Amino acid sequence: MDLELTSTTVRNPVEPVKLLVLGGGYTGSRLAAIAARLGISGVISHRQVDTQPSAQASLGAGDWQLVGFDSDNGVLPGAEALEGITHVVSTIPPDRRGDDPVLTKLAGLLQDLQPRWLGYLSTTGVYGDTGGGWVDEGSPCKPGLERSRARRRCEQAWQATGLPLQIFRLPAIYGPGRNPFGDLRAGRSRLLHRPGQVFCRVHVDDICGALLHCLSLPAAQRPPLVNVVDDAPCPASEQLGYAAHLLGCKLPPVQPFATARANLSPMALSFWQENRRVSNALLCQQLGYRLRYPSYREGLRAALAEEGAQPEGREAGSAT
Repeated sequence: MDLELTSTTVRNPVEPVKLLVLGGGYTGSRLAAIAARLGISGVISHRQVDTQPSAQASLGAGDWQLVGFDSDNGVLPGAEALEGITHVVSTIPPDRRGDDPVLTKLAGLLQDLQPRWLGYLSTTGVYGDTGGGWVDEGSPCKPGLERSRARRRCEQAWQATGLPLQIFRLPAIYGPGRNPFGDLRAGRSRLLHRPGQVFCRVHVDDICGALLHCLSLPAAQRPPLVNVVDDAPCPASEQLGYAAHLLGCKLPPVQPFATARANLSPMALSFWQENRRVSNALLCQQLGYRLRYPSYREGLRAALAEEGAQPEGREAGSAT
């Protein structure tokens, strides 16, 4: 993993940090690995610690611990495992009922920890459809999809806790193992085009960099909401075309969205129901974070290079 995070990307915290990452999925595990390599100690949760033999190794050097957290099955981290935690990041989405499992099961424990900072990962979907227009942190929330409405309710529940909260709204996340390369290689890609439709995205390492950057700011300089997106909203076909260029493979035939929509899954179709551009001016201009991957071009090149460095037999996955 190439972690050349510059001083403009990650500030040195004024006080010692012990970070709790709730949710050891794609973004959470990447954040823990980067933090560990920067010398930050911490704890990361997984649903089943005994089935994560590679998780500890992926953290590399550093003093990190795995704990179990599975709200569906009553697996909760003990207070002793979280002793000394100073900062918290929750990457865990709403449950099937639309509730936040962290708040449902761990609200009291988090209050007892009295963290100096808590980051909650949400979605830019809470802004809803703007017909391709720009939104920023001051724009009204008009979520149209049920999963986005659940996220907005979870945001509000977190805000009601009184904890020192920052909400980070994210678009589509990509990076090594989560990108168009796998589907292109396997011949599963579909090249859909809908006039005027754009998507926002962000490389996983810029999420991690933005979190660590904001964590290290003085409390008075942390805004309550931050959009974490790159500089280049664009059609899905543009990103797919560049990925095919990097692989040196042919693109599938273009399909007009109007005719292809009948064959899309409900989840896939939902991504095409909203169209917006999300501004990162607060993060990059006011807070001083420098994007490592300003567009999908730099990010896809880096992802492909990292996947090429993986051991033989470890195949990178496709986007989800």
